[in-house]
Amino acid sequence: MAPKAEKKPVEEKAEKTTAGKKTKAEKRPPASKEGGADKKGKKKAKKSVGTYKIYIFKVLKQVHPDIGISSKAMSIMNSFINDIFEKLAAESAKLARYNKKPTITSREIQTSVRLVLPGELAKHAVSEGTKAVTKFTSS
Repeated sequence: MAPKAEKKPVEEKAEKTTAGKKTKAEKRPPASKEGGADKKGKKKAKKSVGTYKIYIFKVLKQVHPDIGISSKAMSIMNSFINDIFEKLAAESAKLARYNKKPTITSREIQTSVRLVLPGELAKHAVSEGTKAVTKFTSS
C-alpha cells in the first residue's frame, strides 16, 4: 500500500510541471499584422518574374504600329529572347574564362554575338550594339 501513496504525489508533480510549462504556441511571439494577413483573405505578394513582354511590344509597335500580338506568340517570343540571352551569356563566360578575366565586358559580348548568331544577323546585332554602347557612354 505504501507504493500507491508514493504514486499519487508523483502524478501531482507531473501535473504541476506540465501546467507550469508553456506550449510551443505560447512560446512564440504574437504574429505581426502582415504575417496573419493572408489568413484573413488578403493575398500574399507574389515574386515578380522578369519578362521581355513590354519591350517586345514596344519594338513591334515601332516596326508595325497597326499589328498586335497574341499572348501565345508573346510567350514564344519571350522564351526565344531568354534562350538567346542564355546562349550569349554562356559563350561570353567561356570567352572570359579562356582569357583568364573575371569580368564579361562589351568585347566578350560582341565576340559571342559573332560566334552565336549567323551571318548578316550577327553583323546587324554588332552594329546595333555598338551604337547602343556609344549612346550610353556619351550620356
